[in-house]
Amino acid sequence: MNGSIKACFPEMPPMVGFALTSTFRSMHSPPQGDVYGSLTQQVEAFEQLPGPAVVVFQDLDEPVIAATFGEVMCSTYKGFGARGIITSGAGRDLDQVRAIGFPAFTSGTICSHAYCHILQVGVPVSVGGIWVETGALLHGDCNGVTTIPIEIASEIPDACVELARAEQVVLDYVRGPNPTPAGLTAARKESAALMGNLAKRLQSGR
Repeated sequence: MNGSIKACFPEMPPMVGFALTSTFRSMHSPPQGDVYGSLTQQVEAFEQLPGPAVVVFQDLDEPVIAATFGEVMCSTYKGFGARGIITSGAGRDLDQVRAIGFPAFTSGTICSHAYCHILQVGVPVSVGGIWVETGALLHGDCNGVTTIPIEIASEIPDACVELARAEQVVLDYVRGPNPTPAGLTAARKESAALMGNLAKRLQSGR
């Protein structure tokens, strides 16, 4: 996701889970029914995911006028096993949400509640410049949110170790005594070779 989506609590550990998508409005009151009626539909849908949920909202109001979530919604999601929440809109009750240890990613903070209501659950949404469908695997941390292709998810931990090892070649050199441009060039060449070998291995599926 692009830089419009930021971690509300960058100090929290990384969040990983499968998207449960929904759309949201708060500018006008809902035409009928319980404004939070779809909350039950959401937590029921958690059971259909292949793993823990990350709740993903697209706020359809332009501009955003109220918070998508607060303490009650986040406590409900966490109680049913969700690992975090992402919205193209805003959040509120951040002190309370931090206290329950629930990662949240938003485009801002707004204290207003307004006429919040969940419109649709399980539909594709546009958040942070990308298209997200229910079941997408997501990772979020202090740097932001990214998607993870499920077909390579099992390879990522080992690949990250190898990538860090390749980068460490350059880091060790520039942090050492008396680095030179020629030495930097050599370190970068060695690092690039390690990254190239990693890329070939991943692309070949071995």
